[in-house]
Amino acid sequence: MKFGAHTYVFTDRWSDDCLHLLDSAKQLGLDCIEIGVGDDVPFSPALTRRRAEELGLDLAVSPGGLWPLECDLSSDEDSEREAGLAWHKRQVDLAAELGAVAYCGSIYGHTGVVKRRRPPPEEFPRTAQALHQLAEYGKEQGVAIVLEPMSHFRTHVVNTPEQVMRLIALADHPNLGVLLDTYHLITEVRDYAAAIQTVGKRLWGLHACESDRGVPGGGLVPWDAVFEALRGVDFDGYAIMETYNSSLRDFACARGMFHNVCPDPQAFVKEGLRFLKEGLRQHSSR
Repeated sequence: MKFGAHTYVFTDRWSDDCLHLLDSAKQLGLDCIEIGVGDDVPFSPALTRRRAEELGLDLAVSPGGLWPLECDLSSDEDSEREAGLAWHKRQVDLAAELGAVAYCGSIYGHTGVVKRRRPPPEEFPRTAQALHQLAEYGKEQGVAIVLEPMSHFRTHVVNTPEQVMRLIALADHPNLGVLLDTYHLITEVRDYAAAIQTVGKRLWGLHACESDRGVPGGGLVPWDAVFEALRGVDFDGYAIMETYNSSLRDFACARGMFHNVCPDPQAFVKEGLRFLKEGLRQHSSR
């Protein structure tokens, strides 16, 4: 298993001035960094790739910056689905430039868009069709396409492991994986072990987050069940800590986080990494 952190633990926006954070990540014992990308996140992929390769760090990318609302693979409008596919392909191109292993997120729809209606029967099939095309494009570029279910406060399309597996079955492409987020699952499932078992071998990674987006451990997430289920499915993917650096108050508040859960990124990663490794070690020895 590989351990990582999202860049939002450290900074509000990735740039060429952030390369030193890769060194910090390596010194903290991390194996992977997830970079939030978007139309308002300009940087030189070659510089980030070169430093990550020098350090032996894997990279993943996910939409976190500006993502036009009209770029939506689940939209009712043909033009918006086409725009969505084109936009996501550009992010896959960026991932390939970075040498990233995956492009992750709620890319089946648009994060923050919640349509309060009964889902039309054609929504999943048309989304799956677009995802099949994106997965094939990712395969050609050597980039895995990884779908993250999110809470019903963030999306109406995919909230549960069962839904994401249904969508993957419809898309029918081997280059589709799943990223489960222990923070988002709090509002969507009662049995974390069953959630992980439902995804099974499609589980690419885990966003290891506490129920308040604080350091993993001590909150509402049933970590013993998580660790045991990961062992049960022989999970050997990525466990990535994700939160927002709350020492950057304007950034954290803009992301809808008003409590101070990450005032010290270094301490956050050290404590979280220690908790995750110890929990996994205890369950692997049973």
